[in-house]
Amino acid sequence: MLEITPNFHIDERELQFEYIRASGPGGQNVNKVATAVQLRFDVRSSSLVEEAKARLISLAGKRVSSDGILVIEAKRFRTQEQNRDDAIRRFVELARKALSKPKARARTEPTRASREKRLKVKKARGEIKKIRQSRSYE
Repeated sequence: MLEITPNFHIDERELQFEYIRASGPGGQNVNKVATAVQLRFDVRSSSLVEEAKARLISLAGKRVSSDGILVIEAKRFRTQEQNRDDAIRRFVELARKALSKPKARARTEPTRASREKRLKVKKARGEIKKIRQSRSYE
């Protein structure tokens, strides 16, 4: 069980891991050993709440396929185990963000000074345009 928040856990059986060859550090070893990890998580059939599923899909962006599968690729480290841990850590971080409800934006009004400044700039701009207007000579 992965603890996302103190009161929410995800069963590790919902996560699928695929090990592939990675580029980057590792020398000759990089051509022989599959150290990179692809973590796959089916968002749509997961145990997450519907709101969290929608937020996770929007937060993940292009990392979610059209089928609703989230793919996190980890290839930063030289060992498979470190990359697996990195992928899990990144998934948990993303899931935490998806589970927390975004704070509603409080409506605000422009300050008196900002309104006056806007009108002052607008008046000055109008004056400049008035000077530029061609005069008709009668």
